[in-house]
Parts: sequence; C-alpha cells; structure tokens
Amino acid sequence: MTRAAGESRANRLAINAALVLLALVALAPLLWMLSVSFMPAGAASHFPPPLLPSRFTLDNYRELFERIGIGHYLVNSVIVACAITVLSLLVNTMAGYAFAKLQFRGRERIFAVLLAALVIPAQVTMLPLFLMMKQLHLVNSYGGVVVPALATVFGIFLVRQYARSIPDELLEAARIDGAGEARIFFQIVLPMLKPVLVTLAIFTFLGAWNDFMWPLIVLTDTSHYTLPVALASLSREHIQDVEMMMAGAVITVLPVLALFLVLQRYYIQGLLLGSVKA
Repeated sequence: MTRAAGESRANRLAINAALVLLALVALAPLLWMLSVSFMPAGAASHFPPPLLPSRFTLDNYRELFERIGIGHYLVNSVIVACAITVLSLLVNTMAGYAFAKLQFRGRERIFAVLLAALVIPAQVTMLPLFLMMKQLHLVNSYGGVVVPALATVFGIFLVRQYARSIPDELLEAARIDGAGEARIFFQIVLPMLKPVLVTLAIFTFLGAWNDFMWPLIVLTDTSHYTLPVALASLSREHIQDVEMMMAGAVITVLPVLALFLVLQRYYIQGLLLGSVKA
C-alpha cells in the first residue's frame, strides 16, 4: 500500500468516525426518550438519571391508551395530516405548473410577491388568519386546520422549479392533438412531476403532523386535538410523570420518523432533482 493510499484511507476512517460520533450525539436524546418511556414511574427523576430502565414496563403506554385515550388524538393527527397532504399536493401542483408553463398577465410579478411572502414570519399572520377562519365558521374544526395549509409558497416554488424542465414542445403537441388543459395536466404533467411530488408529500405530511401552534390556536375542543397539542395539554396535568410524557413523545415521533426513514431516498432525490432542473 502506497503512502498516498494509506493517508486517503486514514482520512476516510477519520471522517466516518466523526460522522458516527455526530450521529450518536444527535440520536442520544431520542434513544434516552425511548428508554425512559419503558421505565417505572419516578425512575427518571433520580440523579444522575439512569440510561436504561431498571425494570422494563409497558405501564406508561397502557396508561396513555386506556385511561387518557391518546389513540383518539393519534387518529385526529392521521386525519388532519393526510387531508392536508392530499389537498395541498393538488393545489400546490396546479399552482406551480401554472407559474411554470401557462402564460397569463402578471405571472412573474405575482410569483415575485409570493416569494417575498417567505420573509414574513408565520406568527405575524396567525391573528388575521384566525379572524378569517372565524368568518368562515371554521374555528374548532378540522377545516380550520386544513384550509390554511392548502397552498404554501414553498410547495408552489418547488413544483414550479421542477415543472420548468418539462419540454414546451410536448405540451404544444398535446394541444395540437386536441387535448384540453385538464387532460394535459393530469395525464402528461402529473406523471412527469412524480419525483418532486413524493418529496413535497413527505415534507407536507411531516409539517402537518408536527404542527403545534396553529392547531393550538384554532382548536378549542379537546376532542379535536392533534397529538402535539394533546401532549402539551397532558404535560400540564402530569408534569411530574416524566416517564408517561416520554411515552407520549415516542408515540408522536415514531410514526413520522419511520415514514421519513423509509422514504428518505425519494425525499433527497426529489430535492436534488428540483435544484438541478431549476
């Protein structure tokens, strides 16, 4: 083995070791959260806190599902996140395609205004948005959570950048053959946008599942709470029960973490394709 090859191998080992160390640091809170969720009540309050349960138990999860009914909040989160994902995909895709390929007056100016909206903090818009939902009689309903998320500047921008790579000649040929705009969109454009749609679907689902502030504002009935809001409300009543709260956090995090790990290849691929084709 030459000296250069040896140095190259040593550099790779050092980089991999550093990446493994950083990964462990990032995963340590999640692993400890999972460990605490299986500890008996009060075990995590000792100092120093134990890393592993002295006695493995499922009592915390049993308490959450049987007495507190966290399964109901889990179903609420699934309904809201799936509705937002499906409807947002449709709206953002149509808007992104329109900004990319359809000619209409003021297209570039309107898109520039949309991009400028990215610098406005979401907290600034919550009060006028709440008043709008109140006028639409959507407060304390799933519609009040879903409707504001139907279109996002990021989603429109992502689809637009990817849709610009679709050849204009292909669309013109379809129009010459007599295809209407709806048929072109659903039969030609949508299949070609599949990579970026998978990315946007994952991103939207994760954002909707983890959203806390807006559901907390617009939902007043506890029966409509999503998992993050329900978990926060439980923390006020069971602030001393660290083990049960950690079990609730595991139930909240585990579904989206598993989804992301399974689909991360498509997520990263879509982002890279969108950036290259921009």
